[in-house]
Amino acid sequence: MSKKSYGDKSLALHRKLKGKLGIQSKTPIENKEDLSAIYTPGVAEVSLVMSKNPKLAREMSIKSNAVMVVSDGSAVLGLGNIGPYGALPVMEGKALLFKKFADIDAYPICLATQDTEEIIQTIKNISVGFGGINLEDISAPKCFEIEERLKKELDIPVIHDDQHGTAIVVLASLINALKVVKKEKDNIKIVVNGAGSAAIAITNLLMRYGATPKNIIMLDSKGTLGKHRTDLNTYKQKIANKTNGSKTVGGLEDALKQADVFIGVSVGNVLKTEWVDTMAEDPIVFAMANPDPEISLELSRKTKIKVFGTGRSDYPNQINNVLVFPGIFRGALDSGAKQITEEMKLVSALAIAGLISKKDLKPEYIIPNPFDKRVAQAVAKAVKKQVRK
Repeated sequence: MSKKSYGDKSLALHRKLKGKLGIQSKTPIENKEDLSAIYTPGVAEVSLVMSKNPKLAREMSIKSNAVMVVSDGSAVLGLGNIGPYGALPVMEGKALLFKKFADIDAYPICLATQDTEEIIQTIKNISVGFGGINLEDISAPKCFEIEERLKKELDIPVIHDDQHGTAIVVLASLINALKVVKKEKDNIKIVVNGAGSAAIAITNLLMRYGATPKNIIMLDSKGTLGKHRTDLNTYKQKIANKTNGSKTVGGLEDALKQADVFIGVSVGNVLKTEWVDTMAEDPIVFAMANPDPEISLELSRKTKIKVFGTGRSDYPNQINNVLVFPGIFRGALDSGAKQITEEMKLVSALAIAGLISKKDLKPEYIIPNPFDKRVAQAVAKAVKKQVRK
């Protein structure tokens, strides 16, 4: 089915259903006895108990299994700054995936402001009824400050999924792709095309995993990042100070020479086949721009690319956050974690990669299918084990 066909189908579905979510009661309300227990007068006792000890909200309220999926609509999918109404159907979809894959009650919250301080204060003010916060589709660099502040000022897990969910699933994919091509993490040259929130999170997690920083080159729209650049924001500058040990200057064509891995979190159709020819043998290419990857599947098959992955569900090796966020929040909620730590991210990636056995591993199968029921369970188990440590 073509992109337009999926769009037409989605429009018809949303008009018919008027959204994708609803609320379902956990208890019957059939008579006055039921009503008296779940509402007045019985609920007053619950209110008094929780007012005296707010920690009991995790045991006695929706907080135990509720996640806020929140966006200001400033960086929606590949659509850009289309505002809160543009973000709403995406947040609904995300909330639906939380329920489908981890039985988490997630709520789409779209804010009619793009002011950093207003976003932080609004989320803090409405966080009472939530056990976790999933930040979504918020543009860089403000997404960094929002996440950092909320992590410091709240006692529930906060994660910007565009950053860390993407980074985790990329690392999981790379772990298995390296097994296919028989290369080691500390000896490979990695090119990250894009320098937004996802690219920075990917690079940081790859370095934490053991990729050699000087062998990583990141590019933004103006070319390679490095100490030669004087126009970088704080977050890009931190990456530039650690990476690009070869001091490569120029664009993507220059960076790709003898590269083992290309990770694209940029725009479609920017990776040329003749540039792939200059990469090392058996290159790994993760072209994750949406909806059109940096190089099409058809063109990739005409090159020497050994392992190819995208964000698309109609191509092999779908590198998608849905493999991460349901399980990582399931584990965090069940364990009472107050933070999503760097160690949790690493063990989540290892858990996802570990689901593909050595005998099943092949170039077109390095990452589990989003509908593989083992994924959320494996990630949740790994997170809970890490919390116990």
